[in-house]
Amino acid sequence: MPEVRLFRLRVFFCKGGRLALLSHLELARALERTVRRAGLPYAVSQGFSPHMRIAFGAALPVGVGGLQECFDLSLASYVAPDKALEALVATSAEDLMPHTCNYIGSKAPAASVAYPLCAYEARFSRAPEAPLPVPETVTLTRKSKEKVLRVADYLEGEPVWDGDRLTFALWSRPTGSLRCDTLVEAMLAQQGAPAAPGGETLQLVSLTRTAQHALLNLL
Repeated sequence: MPEVRLFRLRVFFCKGGRLALLSHLELARALERTVRRAGLPYAVSQGFSPHMRIAFGAALPVGVGGLQECFDLSLASYVAPDKALEALVATSAEDLMPHTCNYIGSKAPAASVAYPLCAYEARFSRAPEAPLPVPETVTLTRKSKEKVLRVADYLEGEPVWDGDRLTFALWSRPTGSLRCDTLVEAMLAQQGAPAAPGGETLQLVSLTRTAQHALLNLL
């Protein structure tokens, strides 16, 4: 049987508002429904359990928004990127809105590994009296087992404060990654008592992945 040619469309979208609370599985289901409503000619896998050929980018922690999230959709026939985007926009929720579509090669890296460096912005309840220190290590506990991560292995450069906002970037390594919310929680855990009696303890208000960078863009 001759190989069927598929067209691999990479779609970038925003995830925000209440929909930032979706889990990765819930997000995947929501995006699949959006594609179906858009009427795009999506390809279907072979076998006993056919399903839409769609692959999602690196997962975000629940509650973390994203401005440059993506998924790869295999189409059985060509649709102009602007027409595909128009159809997706018409069937998408406001807090889960696509903004860019383009075709990529069949051998291009999967969306989940194509962008190893991600930028984040954390917004806090107020500006800190002094920048929060970055811990040297973070200890994770999973299934009663502890794993210690060296923050410097994942953090790109130094975090930058601008009033009540903190920006930083994290690498995803082949051996694992450091979650953005885990780093922020570790930084908050090191804050001392408020400078003024009865003052407000610094709290995280929102956390957003603002950009994802491909390795080729960094060379």
